[in-house]
Amino acid sequence: MASVPLSSLCFSQTPKSLCFSFVASDNLRFSSSSLRFLTPKKNRTRIRVSVCRAASPSPSLVFRNLDADDFRHPLDKQNTLILRAIPGLNELGKALLGTVAEQVMLLENIGTSVLVSKDQLSDLHRLMMEAAEVLNIEAPDLYVRQSPVPNAYTLAVSGKRPFVVVHTSLVELLTQKELQAVLAHELGHLKCDHGVWLTYANILTLGAYSVPGLGALIAQSLEEQLFRWLRAAELTCDRAALLVAQDPKVVISVLMKLAGGCPSMADQLNVDAFLEQARSYDRASSSPVGWYIRNAQTRQLSHPLPVLRAREIDEWSRSQDYRSLLKRAMPINSIQKV
Repeated sequence: MASVPLSSLCFSQTPKSLCFSFVASDNLRFSSSSLRFLTPKKNRTRIRVSVCRAASPSPSLVFRNLDADDFRHPLDKQNTLILRAIPGLNELGKALLGTVAEQVMLLENIGTSVLVSKDQLSDLHRLMMEAAEVLNIEAPDLYVRQSPVPNAYTLAVSGKRPFVVVHTSLVELLTQKELQAVLAHELGHLKCDHGVWLTYANILTLGAYSVPGLGALIAQSLEEQLFRWLRAAELTCDRAALLVAQDPKVVISVLMKLAGGCPSMADQLNVDAFLEQARSYDRASSSPVGWYIRNAQTRQLSHPLPVLRAREIDEWSRSQDYRSLLKRAMPINSIQKV
């Protein structure tokens, strides 16, 4: 099981190292080298977690008996049913993903990272534990990895404890509340069992490409369906981020920074202006020509466009479904007393 970065499905240098991540890539293809982990010399000897120096307010509400379908996006439900209807996908995926490949995935991801704990980067550990408590899910392991590419992803290998990896550049870019929203997004993938379908479908697609003749046509069809499902799954996990952040502007700010932010300009970014940008995109793509261009623009993306994700989470934050979930939630202080 795996999870995609905030804006991209990332593949490490190992061909079968498949993962969800929070960051999306506009030229993502099923290859083993679409994302490389570079290590600039100037950052090689230290990891600064400056955004975590001052403690931010903890989430005020927790959700007991929270089910994934309580916040799953309708498109996620629809496209998951389509994936389940593909004959033999589950069995074939298990056959293609063997024990050795799983071990390679595990070791390749944790061998060059720092494991977060109470005694190691304790602020990040607190953010993860709080987010997991709010979503009523067991916290996975958390690693910090040196990389100039702002990203976070989740990987779950059968029989192993799932883990989340956060890149140092993402830690530098976000505030503490925003970083917790990213962790909640990744927990959403685990809560919804997204990785099962992602891994099996990806492995199947890679295998189909290697089959002569009709293999490429089969793979292309599966790839398109997989991307459609991935985009829907990301909308679900943005909702998980909102359930933990409990402020839509926090989630939208993450999306805005990933679209065009950097630490030196962070204090100049405006969430309301970004939402207006999203509305202008909707207006520009409402014509027949705009609709065609929009579909062509998003067809090969693993994640929806940042402006569309911002608009979606803004609308859901004002929906009756979200308000109903908040009414079911319990103050975190009352849980702690019990």
